[in-house]
Amino acid sequence: MRDELARVAGAPLRVVAALYFLSGISGLMYQVLWLRLLSVVFGVTAYAASTVLASFMGGLALGSLIGGRLADRARRPLRWFAAIEAGIGVSALLTPWLLDAAQGLYAGVARSVPDTTLALTLARLACSAVILLLPTALMGATLPFVVRSVATRGDMGPRVGLLYAVNAGGAITGAILAGFYLIGGIGLRGTFLVAASLNLLVAVGAWGLSSRATPDAATTGTGDAALPGVTGARSVHAPVSGLTARLVLLFFLLSGLASLALEVIWFRMLVLILPATTYAFTTMLATVLGGISAGSAIATRMLRRERDWVATLVRLNVGTAIAVLASRLILTTTYGLGWRTSGTIQASVVAILPSALLMGLAFPIALRAWSGSGDPDDPALARRIGVAYAVNMAGAIAGAILGGFVLLPLLGSQVSLELMAAVYIASGLMLATRVAAPRRVLLSVAAAVVLCAVLGRMQQDLFDVTIGRRYPHGERVLWREEGVQTTVSVNRAPGGTQVMYLDGLHQANDSFSMVQVHSQIGLFPLALHPSPREVLVIGLGGGVTAGAVSRHGGVDVDVVELSDSVVKGAARFAHVNNDVLRQPRVHMRVSDGRNYLALTDRRYDVITADIIQPQHAGAGLVYSREYFELARAALKDDGIMLQWIGHRAKVEYDLIMRTFLEVFPDATLWNGGTLMAGTRRPLTVSRAAFDRKRADPATAAALDSVGLGTYEALIGQFSGDAAAMRAFVGPGPLLTDDRPRIEYHKSLPDRSQMVDLSAFRGEGRQRVEAP
Repeated sequence: MRDELARVAGAPLRVVAALYFLSGISGLMYQVLWLRLLSVVFGVTAYAASTVLASFMGGLALGSLIGGRLADRARRPLRWFAAIEAGIGVSALLTPWLLDAAQGLYAGVARSVPDTTLALTLARLACSAVILLLPTALMGATLPFVVRSVATRGDMGPRVGLLYAVNAGGAITGAILAGFYLIGGIGLRGTFLVAASLNLLVAVGAWGLSSRATPDAATTGTGDAALPGVTGARSVHAPVSGLTARLVLLFFLLSGLASLALEVIWFRMLVLILPATTYAFTTMLATVLGGISAGSAIATRMLRRERDWVATLVRLNVGTAIAVLASRLILTTTYGLGWRTSGTIQASVVAILPSALLMGLAFPIALRAWSGSGDPDDPALARRIGVAYAVNMAGAIAGAILGGFVLLPLLGSQVSLELMAAVYIASGLMLATRVAAPRRVLLSVAAAVVLCAVLGRMQQDLFDVTIGRRYPHGERVLWREEGVQTTVSVNRAPGGTQVMYLDGLHQANDSFSMVQVHSQIGLFPLALHPSPREVLVIGLGGGVTAGAVSRHGGVDVDVVELSDSVVKGAARFAHVNNDVLRQPRVHMRVSDGRNYLALTDRRYDVITADIIQPQHAGAGLVYSREYFELARAALKDDGIMLQWIGHRAKVEYDLIMRTFLEVFPDATLWNGGTLMAGTRRPLTVSRAAFDRKRADPATAAALDSVGLGTYEALIGQFSGDAAAMRAFVGPGPLLTDDRPRIEYHKSLPDRSQMVDLSAFRGEGRQRVEAP
């Protein structure tokens, strides 16, 4: 090992740091990509996403534990690091093939186990492990090997702080590159290639660096030339031991738990202010990582001077608690005053950055206390680093689950935030009992508790603050729920209109025009179909679309809604949705609509969907070619799928229509170009069948309510056949799972030009009429 240490130390530390920076870029890219790809298999429910996240972090923890043990025995840790990076790249490139295997495995398992949340979660966990376990375990093993490879004479603290900072800095870069540029520009598969190329570049660099020989560097300290202020002549300081060691390890657990729970809470809190787009979530994630990176960089300088690290950790804990509460207060106050904290970057920085900065400071300092100054002859140095990181990841898994499934639904974002601040206070208080002068430190903790209590009392309700800023003046909140999946609120506008918001975005209201649009989406395909009996509605919203379907005589309706909170909110629109939740022939299922289509054996006469805006985060999965193929497969031979397309930018309109035509080559266009009807065979509309349906009084009343009182009125809505649609959009790219172009709309050309639908004015009606 000494030969290897000499070689590594002889190279500038900045070279090792640069390699670890590139490793951080690829690692975060993979996290984004795997979450995206596995949502195709498991759906976008919070339970599915948490399962994938748990598998990801579990793999990191396992790899860190194993890597820590192996790194201490490795004669050439940098060559091990090179091999690990190559393994990450190769295994990641296998993801598309493994995804196909996971899809088939999950479909088979999901159909054979009980239809319960627990059974499906276990099935997802097993299937996600097929894809994630190997590459994530390899990723988790990198830190112990990198730390061991730079373990030379002198204090290791600054080196570890620097490595942690640059790796987090790489993660920021990876998040921004993937979220803002690569996925929209070159697709998921292209982004995988970029990330894997970085892994291979790191592997080549690490292997080459390991081959450099400077035999005297290990004892002279020249390897630290890239880190001013660090010398090789420092005395060795032992790790903490006994109860202090156990409390520091508990800090790693609690900090992981609190940081991930706060991440969930911050994201759900900020969507009340910011649009719930992929770019907003990428900005929030980059802010978290930016704070951690900057904090670790500051810690690198702090660690050059010896001090009471446990006492420092106490102060950082209570400081984080104060920052968590103060940042929320500043955000709500400035937002309510009309400041520019409504911007994505501004809001993220104010709410997240101060706390993330202190978290980034605390982790390297805790590692310094836990592992000591890092004697290169310590046979357990890498193992201690691996254990600390694994415990932190275990806490992060618990925090993600606790934040999303327990705290937000039961306590709401404000109380949950205050509880996580209390976790930091408790962690600091426990550590304060182990410092050299506990009375003085305990007094500072007591002062922090008082300040946190004051800040807690000063907090404002974020729902109320948004009234008059994001929402019209005079609105008042009638009901709200911060659920597992979605934050839902039902407000009353000054004119009496009742409005539903999902994650801060308008979803439905009970105005006449809105009810008409949603009712038409529900009833129009039933009017076209000769004899509808089984209908699937994707998404509930305010319930008007599903409610309109339920008014049609003789139909059984399956409704698949992603969020249980939306179902509760829809009950407050019973006066316009035909009290749909109480209809005996309406069957409600809380699940992911696309995932349901992939797993169901049922076949439907009609499939329609509530309005879903394609720019929203995750919405690309219900506008892709693959989604339309699943819907087509779930139709009976004479079935109809109705797809709302609306009035939007020309480039987006063309993408949606072109993709729909790819799957439904005999599609037809209706309602002035805003509704598309897809069929497995050419559509014919029969006057006799229409008249038979209208013989039922309930059906006739329902059709009358949306202006379909006569056969002529129905045919009068015809706007164009498939040939006219193709001529309008022309050849060009499609929306696919690999290329969600509208969700990642910054990659699109000019979106300012709105589509002109004047060309669709009822030509060629005879082409859909039955002889």
